[in-house]
Amino acid sequence: MVVNKVEICGVNTAKLPVLTNEQMRSLFRAMRQGDAGAREELIKGNLRLVLSVIQRFTNRGECVDDLFQVGCIGLMKAIDNFELEQNVRFSTYAVPMIIGEIRRYLRDNNPIRISRSLRDIAYKALQVRDALVSKYGREPTIAEIAEELKTNQEEIVFALDAIQEPVSLFEPIYHDGGDPILVMDQIGDEKNEDGTWLEGIAVREALTKLNERERTILTLRFFDGKTQMEVAEEIGISQAQVSRLEKAALNHMRKHI
Repeated sequence: MVVNKVEICGVNTAKLPVLTNEQMRSLFRAMRQGDAGAREELIKGNLRLVLSVIQRFTNRGECVDDLFQVGCIGLMKAIDNFELEQNVRFSTYAVPMIIGEIRRYLRDNNPIRISRSLRDIAYKALQVRDALVSKYGREPTIAEIAEELKTNQEEIVFALDAIQEPVSLFEPIYHDGGDPILVMDQIGDEKNEDGTWLEGIAVREALTKLNERERTILTLRFFDGKTQMEVAEEIGISQAQVSRLEKAALNHMRKHI
């Protein structure tokens, strides 16, 4: 997903206008009096807000134009429901609505289908959770949420777990300026079976072409099933270095297989 392209949905993001707080208040007053042009100006003047929000949804493989359009729907809902008397900045009010609209879109387009009844329970649980946080000033327990909804705790846990978005194995979780460390780099091979591809004759010969450190890293990673973090602690280097050395060693081996 590219979020830094200049034109999105035919809108030149490099030339988006920025409204001052006083201009915003003036336009809201005009819109409340039926001025449709004021509403259009409010939408155009807050598209940068939508652009900033969709950057939170990178690495999901979604079309940036689609996310921008969905974000604009959230923006328009925020504009139509915002009240100047609330005495809060419009951006403070609008951002959660834009995020909510995008998340609903992502959930509805999730390839993993979830029953409507489960989704309803999960969304009600999230609403109750927010209400209890405001009431008690702390995170509520599952038991407290279940009591409010008059249901059992297992059903709440199952519903909330069902709406969690799957994480790609190729999603970066750390970046130090070099190669990013992916989710898959944190997963150890717990099977440790004799039939793995590293035990082929060609592979064993390729291992002999590596230096001692590279052989140690690959042995710990693929024979012993350790994560990159565990390997880093064992041989006394950083996880980022382990990641780079592992990739280099595998590429080196491929030349000899």
